Amino acid sequence: MSFQDNRFTHIPPRLAGLVDLAYNLWWSWHPEARILFKQLNQLAWKASIHNPVRMLRDTPQEYFLAAEKNEEYLRRYDIIMNRFRRYMKTTTGWFRERYPESKTLTIAYFSAEYGLHHSLPMYAGGLGFLAGDHLKECSDLGVPLVAVGFMYSEGYLHQHILPDGWQEGIQETLDRDAAPVQRVLNGAGEQLVVQVPHIEPPIFVAVWKVDVGKVPLYLLDTDIPLNDAENRRISSNLYTADREERLRQEIVLGIGGRKVLHEMGIVYSAVHLNEGHPAFALLERIRERVERGIPFEEAVNQVRLTSVFTTHTPVAAGHDAFPVDLMDSYFSTYYPALGIPREEFLGLGRHPDFPESGFNMTVLAMRLSAYHNAVSERHGEVTRLMWTNLWPGLPAEKSPIDAITNGVHLPTWMNPRIEDLLDTYFYPVTPNWQQEHDDPAIWNLVDEIPDRMLWDLHFDLKIKLINRMRERKRVKWAKMQDDPLSLVAEGLLLNPSILTIGFARRFATYKRSDLIFFDMERLKRIVCNKWRPVQFIFAGKAHPSDYEGKRILQKIYRLAQEPELEGRIAFVEDYSEQTAQYLVHGVDVWLNNPVPPLEASGTSGMKAALNGVINLSILDGWWLEGYNGKNGWAFGSPAPGSDRDAADANALYDILEREVVPLYYSASLDGIPHGWVTMMKESIKSNAP
Repeated sequence: MSFQDNRFTHIPPRLAGLVDLAYNLWWSWHPEARILFKQLNQLAWKASIHNPVRMLRDTPQEYFLAAEKNEEYLRRYDIIMNRFRRYMKTTTGWFRERYPESKTLTIAYFSAEYGLHHSLPMYAGGLGFLAGDHLKECSDLGVPLVAVGFMYSEGYLHQHILPDGWQEGIQETLDRDAAPVQRVLNGAGEQLVVQVPHIEPPIFVAVWKVDVGKVPLYLLDTDIPLNDAENRRISSNLYTADREERLRQEIVLGIGGRKVLHEMGIVYSAVHLNEGHPAFALLERIRERVERGIPFEEAVNQVRLTSVFTTHTPVAAGHDAFPVDLMDSYFSTYYPALGIPREEFLGLGRHPDFPESGFNMTVLAMRLSAYHNAVSERHGEVTRLMWTNLWPGLPAEKSPIDAITNGVHLPTWMNPRIEDLLDTYFYPVTPNWQQEHDDPAIWNLVDEIPDRMLWDLHFDLKIKLINRMRERKRVKWAKMQDDPLSLVAEGLLLNPSILTIGFARRFATYKRSDLIFFDMERLKRIVCNKWRPVQFIFAGKAHPSDYEGKRILQKIYRLAQEPELEGRIAFVEDYSEQTAQYLVHGVDVWLNNPVPPLEASGTSGMKAALNGVINLSILDGWWLEGYNGKNGWAFGSPAPGSDRDAADANALYDILEREVVPLYYSASLDGIPHGWVTMMKESIKSNAP
């Protein structure tokens, strides 16, 4: 970002680096950088919701002039800026050391959503956070990556809960000039605009850029005057329910995204698709080769050999399929550009088991990529069976779909105070433990941390979580004067001394958010126990078109208002990346109870485990691999049946009553439940590497 930007002319040259730092999300996983902004103007930092671009823009000049004269601030500024600049200039790292012959290799990464920071609301759930963590980890490891996504002007829905518990969607327009995103300029100094090729009617996209450490993320924006009103809305919302608009989104992401990289002169050797939404990018790679005179089949083989596809869910709703007549209306000029007849084109996306279901984006991605992966070992088994008919000559277990279990970016999700505590005990033995955190031996040093230190720190983080919930409710109360019962439903009566269980995820029906309420009388005995009470914190959004998900959410919210439950059930409105941070740092137990085998991975439990939060989960997704019998609890029916919910709910109640609650309330004379802390340490040790 040029220091001459007129939004920042009030910043003196001595502190000009703050602007460069603000426009690189490196600060989002380096707490020392965030402290630099906070120390400059704490009130503006809080008002900006920890968005340094907005904070710098809105901070009066006198704050910068004061900082310019503050020697202590300048020392810290110089240290952090030097660290940032060294990071950005470093060309060595894990990737270069491991693959020295691949200096020219660049990977193009396409995803419909990215969970990077709440100042950029471009995410809906785990798929987006995985993509965001991919970019950060690739930056840290030196993997040469360039990413493509959407500049959503309204993002995903902002959730407002009505007094009766019904979810209402509120759209908020992103102020691009107050977000860590920059316009990409052409040679004339104007914002780069590209036409999506061979699509009628024409669609144009403007290009933005987010710097994620050393990884550039290019965002596509259709809200420009060159487009008609209908096409301007293509990049407005993430996962629109309208099928035609969704098709236009995926055309822009795949074909338009590939065209943008071409126009910018970015050469890459391989493509990685994060789910099927951007699969048209592979078609565009083929079309370009055909245009250069390469026969279609040869072009397909070339593209296939350099394409990777990650599939994220066995749930049918996660695999887009478009009616043939809709495909015809947009691709009539694209068929001849590929040099193949219409039927052959449509066959690329035809599901062998459901040929009448339309043009399937997952099928297209599978057929046009050589490497496919699921996101956990169990998900790999399910996915191979699910898509086996794409390879009719192979038995299901031999279907070419690998399994790479999802992970999380440790510096993003580990609380800085936990990191500081670990550093105290790790540094004397292994000073570079953050760079070597995949070595399991390092994590055995967790056992050297005194129980009291870990327990007291976790209790502080729980207080911080509950105070945050109360502050959010206070602000909402002052602004909207909600029904008084909403004060109780949203956490006013929570007590940090009580065993606190968190459940935060999308309110999709298969996740069974309301399973704990299956037997209300038994639940009341658990949460309202006079000597050993339990409280639950829920958070999450239902998709705008998911009526059943909204109904489950409403049920939980209404129960949270019930006096009989004594305020022990709470719901956090408008779940976001920032809320997720507070929850995975501050609850005692992380609950997950999906219908197996529908949980592909479930990375929120990993984030919780990094912070000593203990998992209580159905054996599905990542927990099948992460659970070792000492680092949490597992439950669930081994086989499906009509009474599965009853069996799983009763198993959950049994574990709570017989194991979880007694262990938490087993404090010794020193006030510390040492058995619980031992399990916290095991949670960190076993899941962090």
